This record gives sequence, C-alpha cells and structure tokens, in this order.
Amino acid sequence: MLPGLLFSNWLASTDAMASHFSDEGYRIQHYRSPTPTTNVWAQVITAEQLLALRTTYPELVLVDVYRNPWLHGQFTATEPHANLPGSLWLANCGDGVLSEAWLSYCQQYLAQATADNFHHPIVFYCRSDCWLGWNASQRAYQWGYRQLYWLRNGIDEWQQQGLPLVTAQPAPFIP
Repeated sequence: MLPGLLFSNWLASTDAMASHFSDEGYRIQHYRSPTPTTNVWAQVITAEQLLALRTTYPELVLVDVYRNPWLHGQFTATEPHANLPGSLWLANCGDGVLSEAWLSYCQQYLAQATADNFHHPIVFYCRSDCWLGWNASQRAYQWGYRQLYWLRNGIDEWQQQGLPLVTAQPAPFIP
C-alpha cells in the first residue's frame, strides 16, 4: 500500500484530527502535541538506534527542523538552541505550509548534504511531542528520498540519555 494511502486511511479514521492537517497530509497546527508511534515515510528510531546507525552509516545526515521565527530578513529566536553534534539545522522545514522560498531552502540544503543522492540516509528530528520532524520526513519522501529516519523524541530523548548537544545556528536563509 502506498504511504500516502496509509496516511489517508489513518487520517480519515479521526475526524477530530482532520482539521490539524493540510490536504497534502502535513500537520499544520498544534505542532507540539503527541505524535504517532509510526511514520509511513521514515523508520522511527530511538537515540540508541541512532547511535548504532551512525556506526553503520558514518555519512548519515542529521537534520534538525526546530522552528526559528523569520522576521525582517533574519532568524529571531531569543533563546540559544542546541542540537545533536554534526546536525544541519534547517529551521522551519518541518512546518506544514511552506512558501516557495522555504521549500527551495529545504530542498537545496538537503540536496547539498546528500550530494543529490536520494538513497543517502537522513535522520529528521525536533523535540519530543513535535510534528516537525514527521512533516519533514514526509516532504523528503515526496521529493524522492528513500532512506529516511525519524528520531521521534528528538533532542529531548538525546539529552535524557546523557548524550552531548552543541550550540547551533540555522543554515542561512536567503529569500
């Protein structure tokens, strides 16, 4: 069964949740809320499984999609953000609705990070109970990427395991 059809069946099973999703299947509101335990576009992994994946795939691309407000031509987060070492922070790429400029930002950085290889392993993450990584994995799948992982509990699980975080800056955005 196709991933989109699986998602449609799941979404149709709960009318109350339908308003939280776009017609394309992206979560568009209440991003910080309980997430599903499965993902039809990406394999759901834990921090422990991510450590093993990094051994198997040293070239693994880690993509943090934590939001960072963009106003007046700059990112405007007032709090420092830390993420997993070696991550590419593609701020806002997990939003449910993206303008053409933001879609281009996300696509270009993913293409660069994977050397245009649609089978390059990519892990998307945000925080626990956050739909942004889920959305980003769906978007990457729709662009043709096939070796996708979703660190469902994200930065929070990583930190709870006592694993290091590093201060991060989002990849530059030029609209």
